[in-house]
Amino acid sequence: MVDRLANSEANSKRIAVVESCFGTAGQPLAIPGRVLIGEGVLTKLCRKKPKARQFFLFNDILVYGNIVIQKKKYNKQHIIPLESVTIDTVADEGDLRNGWLIKTPTKSFAVYAATATEKSEWMSHISKCVSDLLEKSGKSPTGEHAAVWVPDSEASVCMRCQKVKFTPVSRRHHCRKCGFVVCGPCSEKKFLLPSQSSKPVRVCEFCYDQLSTGATLPVRSNSYSLLPPSCKFGSNVSDDEDEDDSSD
Repeated sequence: MVDRLANSEANSKRIAVVESCFGTAGQPLAIPGRVLIGEGVLTKLCRKKPKARQFFLFNDILVYGNIVIQKKKYNKQHIIPLESVTIDTVADEGDLRNGWLIKTPTKSFAVYAATATEKSEWMSHISKCVSDLLEKSGKSPTGEHAAVWVPDSEASVCMRCQKVKFTPVSRRHHCRKCGFVVCGPCSEKKFLLPSQSSKPVRVCEFCYDQLSTGATLPVRSNSYSLLPPSCKFGSNVSDDEDEDDSSD
């Protein structure tokens, strides 16, 4: 069906509508062979609180952006090549239900659908697109993925030393390797993670030591509570900006 739609007028019009909604805030999306598979609003678990984001699934990329005016205007466009994507389900936790992880070498995050059916459809279509791309290219699935950042609200104290309490003076930071929320003294060093940046990025003391010695880092389970049911969102102090949005 994708091949049949690739050069259809209906597909071209749908992609043109998406481009117009992003306007100058987005990149051109129409290229030969690209098909818009589906679209919808998903709740993205950002670093400070969950936020609604508009997602568009194409047969080769996943695009999302901030909603300015629903179905009319979006900004802060992000384009993720599907060849590098791996997805994993996330257990329901409190009000956050029907979620899954979108993992890539440069950035990983959790999203949530409105219903279980919607989650199933999204995951099924993404998996099919990734599988088809890898089959056509002959490439293997991506082995390394960026850590999913633990939300600010899940850590009132440093997750490494377990001593420093976060305040307006003792600010939150995120280790780019493990995704933990850590204090300044526990994350003073930087290390080059080529898949994430061309420059050295902030890592915690533990990850720095492991990376420096070439030791194999333990993989953090994705089953941790992404957001405790008892958590209340407030003014969380942090100086690490989510690459997605400085307010995330």
